[in-house]
Amino acid sequence: MDKCREILTTGIAGLGLSEEILKLEKLLVFIELISKWNKVYNLTAIRDKSEMAKLHILDSLAISPYVRGQRVIDIGTGAGLPGIPLAIFNPNKQFVLLDSNAKKTRFVQQVLLELKLNNISVCHSRVENFKPDIKFDTVMCRAFTRMDKIILLTQHLFNKNGLLLAMKAQKLDEEFKTLSLKEGHLIPLNVPLIEAERCLVHLEFSDFSLFKCK
Repeated sequence: MDKCREILTTGIAGLGLSEEILKLEKLLVFIELISKWNKVYNLTAIRDKSEMAKLHILDSLAISPYVRGQRVIDIGTGAGLPGIPLAIFNPNKQFVLLDSNAKKTRFVQQVLLELKLNNISVCHSRVENFKPDIKFDTVMCRAFTRMDKIILLTQHLFNKNGLLLAMKAQKLDEEFKTLSLKEGHLIPLNVPLIEAERCLVHLEFSDFSLFKCK
């Protein structure tokens, strides 16, 4: 895990985040757990731990400066990405990690127990069926589905000042033809040690009415 430690130390510094030893150790344990459970649960196609450190952990942490408010939900969280790394680095925020795959939510629950992450709750549900008692300041997702479907599926989750953060591997022009995105809605993400293009869709809930999905 020395290589992973080096990658995370370099990457976290490059992202301008605080390099606390406890947070780093939790991320390393998280990588170990993904690797262990991956053999049975097929959590991710990435098998190499060093690549997990870059493509999962640093990629997730790249959106930390944009997460707003106290209540955050990660829809389609899968193995807990980006929710778990962000919760580790934002201990004062409350996170809900939601996924319709029971095996993956069981894995995430185990991670919470082992890492003692008290600012996360896990929900096994489809997003359209999840009806929160208190709505969210930030709704986020990573490689979840098309933007038009994300907007349609998540509208009931936001409070009136809510924010949508949708992580995309790259700017997909064909996908965005269905929406009228303005300057500022698309934020390029520069993730340390990753050469591939990354993009963050940043939308205020108050702007949703402007988007006419075809």
